Amino acid sequence: MDKKTFVSLDQLNEITKTYPTPFHLYDEKGIRENARKLKEAFSWNPGFREYFAVKATPNPYILKILQECGCGTDCSSKTELMLSDALGFHGHDIMFSSNDTPPEEFKLADELGAIINLDDITHIACLEETLGHIPKTICCRYNPGGIFTISNGIMDNPGDAKYGMTTEQITEAYQILKAKGAEEFGIHAFLASNTVTNDYYPMLAKVLFQLAVSLKKETGVHIKFINLSGGIGVAYKPEQKPNDIAKIGEGVRKVYEEILVPAGMGDVAIYTELGRFMLAPYGCLVTKAIHEKHTHKEYIGVDACAVNLMRPAMYGAYHHITVMGKEHAPCDCKYDVVGSLCENNDKFAIDRMLPHIDMGDLLVIHDTGAHGFAMGYNYNGRLRSAELLLKEDGSVQMIRRAETPKDYFATFDFSDILKDMKY
Repeated sequence: MDKKTFVSLDQLNEITKTYPTPFHLYDEKGIRENARKLKEAFSWNPGFREYFAVKATPNPYILKILQECGCGTDCSSKTELMLSDALGFHGHDIMFSSNDTPPEEFKLADELGAIINLDDITHIACLEETLGHIPKTICCRYNPGGIFTISNGIMDNPGDAKYGMTTEQITEAYQILKAKGAEEFGIHAFLASNTVTNDYYPMLAKVLFQLAVSLKKETGVHIKFINLSGGIGVAYKPEQKPNDIAKIGEGVRKVYEEILVPAGMGDVAIYTELGRFMLAPYGCLVTKAIHEKHTHKEYIGVDACAVNLMRPAMYGAYHHITVMGKEHAPCDCKYDVVGSLCENNDKFAIDRMLPHIDMGDLLVIHDTGAHGFAMGYNYNGRLRSAELLLKEDGSVQMIRRAETPKDYFATFDFSDILKDMKY
């Protein structure tokens, strides 16, 4: 079973005449269509807004596309705030959701008019001391603890996560914040990651909606929005059935009308903070087979490595691989597909059944549009690759150039030592 690529071998052959492998390639048409489907799925809620998780794909060209689709940004650091500001996201277009937050980052978020999402009750004092006031609109992150289980067997462990406040803490936090001048409140929570099921968001929504009703009764605050955060996954494996965002939106609507509307809270806006769902399927890593090795196993060495895509090495994550031009060939060869890092976990696939791979074959590694390039690094002195955008008209635009050795050495302050280095 294979997954379809959004780019053909002929297109890649043309692209590689200008841009050498490896590179990340994004599908503008797919991104826009997916953003439209999300908006339609929650169109029943007048205040709905997607706040794209910048950490997933922090590229200004991608963020501009999402901005044109009506999305805001969710930021978790100073530089992500700066990027959003530079692209024209203003005020409540930005949500600042961080943890273990440096005070100066609270200050910048406030200066930009962003909605600040507090991760812990102790951050209230830090925020007030830093700003000299408490913003009129504020959000708090919730962690119910325990194990979060979905009916189809998906399970996550919020009780072991470093994020969010307990039920008692968020109740006390609302009371403190209200007393200090906050007027409009939000609730945020993230209980499970990469769920390939239509049940997750409605179940999460039920937890948060019930909490919202309880908090209103106990504290009297005006809850303006509930942020369902991320967690909607993508079908990394070809046998998985992708989530249906229309069904997910309808599931949330039913719980909304069941819990919030009878409580007189039918004006609460629904926010989402999707990164993976928005971008992962609409990006791929294109790499070339450059070596083969026949020892205790069969290895295919490619010109990409974990620097370009960390998830398989870090999490053992599955990313499907298509050998371009051999989509219909039998998968009768068992390979480890590996990179060049001096670490044995630098493998894109282990014991993967693929068609016979010849040197020079182009391989497409699927679903790298989120948490792909963004998690890159420079271990072993390896350099991050270019990012390219396949535009709706079929043309290709470089949206981030590949790093050079000059970039790698730019932060050294040893000019007397490096003065004779030839880049």
